[in-house]
Amino acid sequence: MSLVPSAPLACLRGVHKHFGARHALRGVDLTVEAGQVVALLGGNGAGKSTSVGLLLGLLRPDAGQAQLSGIDAADRRARQDVGVMLQACGLPDMLRVRELLDLTRRYYASPRSVADCIALAGLEDIHARRYGQLSGGQQRRVQFALAICGRPRVLFLDEPTTGLDIEARQRLWESIREMVAEGCGVLLTTHYLEEAEALAGQVTVLREGTVVASGGIDAIRGRVARAAVRCRTVLAAEDIARWPGVEAVAVQGAGLEISAEPAEPVVARLLAADPSLSALEVRRAGLADAFLDLTRTTEAA
Repeated sequence: MSLVPSAPLACLRGVHKHFGARHALRGVDLTVEAGQVVALLGGNGAGKSTSVGLLLGLLRPDAGQAQLSGIDAADRRARQDVGVMLQACGLPDMLRVRELLDLTRRYYASPRSVADCIALAGLEDIHARRYGQLSGGQQRRVQFALAICGRPRVLFLDEPTTGLDIEARQRLWESIREMVAEGCGVLLTTHYLEEAEALAGQVTVLREGTVVASGGIDAIRGRVARAAVRCRTVLAAEDIARWPGVEAVAVQGAGLEISAEPAEPVVARLLAADPSLSALEVRRAGLADAFLDLTRTTEAA
């Protein structure tokens, strides 16, 4: 059995998974291609961890297929080109960062150099320190370095920037983009929707084990047509709320936020009705808006 060059780097096809009476995944399809970042989004219990566990060969599907490079994900050879950064991992506290890198690199035939790993993960200031002496954010950077040291063709990142400051997060994003430009495929799970928006080209949204949306990030954002109009006005919020196209009006500090679709007629009416209108801003729906709409339960809706 050998890897299939034309096959996706990672894919689930019609996967079902049960844990006792609980149906954790219901016919899930998911694909990660070379040079692509796919964000797998969903609330707690949506099935993200189960999907990742299947692709890593840690779980077996009850129906459907979980494959890496065209072969069964449980096959050890399929996992040789995989890098993994999970939310929780146990690493020896007494080993120094450089020692951890040296140790992990030995498992791979053509690993990155220690210097490359340090540079990509931003470890220049901590590579000589013991792992147990590092902060949570610093440990996450080390875990990223370990995940990429084998030059993976496909990289699984589960909440990769939890605990990182803004500068470290931006640097990690740049390293991920660099690897993707070289052909690496990335499956990203994150609760930071701005992170998914910054990195991903494709998005799959799970709700209760079912795919409720999948496609390009612009298409997912387009599922929510309304815009947010912010302004300062002498007009009463309750009056604006009755205008055609206005879905909701909220007071925010000294101004208003108006949810409207379409936004243009509402903006024109605001300008005509209030010559003193100021601080006007129109923002289209973002990924967070689409995610909330897609994952909202029937009861909440």
